[in-house]
Amino acid sequence: MATYTTEIASYKLVSDNPIHQRLLKAYIAAKPWIKGDLLEIGCGEGRGMETLLPLANSYVGIDKIGDVISDLRQRFPGVDFRQAVIPPFEGFGDESFDTIVSFQVIEHIQDDRLFLQEIYRMLKPGGKAVISTPNNTHTLSRNPWHVREYVPQELIDLAGSIFDRVEAKGIGGNEKVWNYHEANRKSVQKIMRFDVLDLQHRLPAWILRMPYEILNRMNRNKLHQQQGDSVVQITHEDYPLVENASEGLDLFYVLWKKEK
Repeated sequence: MATYTTEIASYKLVSDNPIHQRLLKAYIAAKPWIKGDLLEIGCGEGRGMETLLPLANSYVGIDKIGDVISDLRQRFPGVDFRQAVIPPFEGFGDESFDTIVSFQVIEHIQDDRLFLQEIYRMLKPGGKAVISTPNNTHTLSRNPWHVREYVPQELIDLAGSIFDRVEAKGIGGNEKVWNYHEANRKSVQKIMRFDVLDLQHRLPAWILRMPYEILNRMNRNKLHQQQGDSVVQITHEDYPLVENASEGLDLFYVLWKKEK
């Protein structure tokens, strides 16, 4: 794809590197739980394909964007990619997968309960789902692409009402990452000081998407100019998996379906 939104965070754009590495870490962190028949919900442009494919017996990747799916089919011949708007998950049978991963997706889903119920339905007994989503505690402004964001306990309560066990962790950051996050916070605050009427929370999301996109891209480019190589040098290793979900920039939850 020639144009990348700040929501997608492409590995091809230098200014997106800190976000790309943060999102990549979810795939690296999920490795201990990946096995058997694997479904990825929201595979995007294939950020984690090299990590996932060697660990699974079979892989199915779904995404709603047709161009993304077409590109992935060319890059990974023979891999099962499908375009789908979910939930529900039409054409996917009960107890079909040993593992399901879905990173940075649930915040976009209107019916999040149905989304998780469908994941539970598709998991084999003893199967596990691994999901990530932004921790709203550390969100800097409203993201008009998101239906909602969660604080840790909200997602624990929702997932715990469906799954048999919830293991709540987080994708944290070292000093390098938190310095970047703090610089980002200060930059965003400078922009948001002009929003004296709090329009970011009062206007419909569709109105905010274009200005959000423009300002977010400008902000990432500015941070890259200010911090130079430090932006490029951030890697997934700078984002540790933390046991306390509240310490994570992202929530990282392992959801278990019990054996029969």
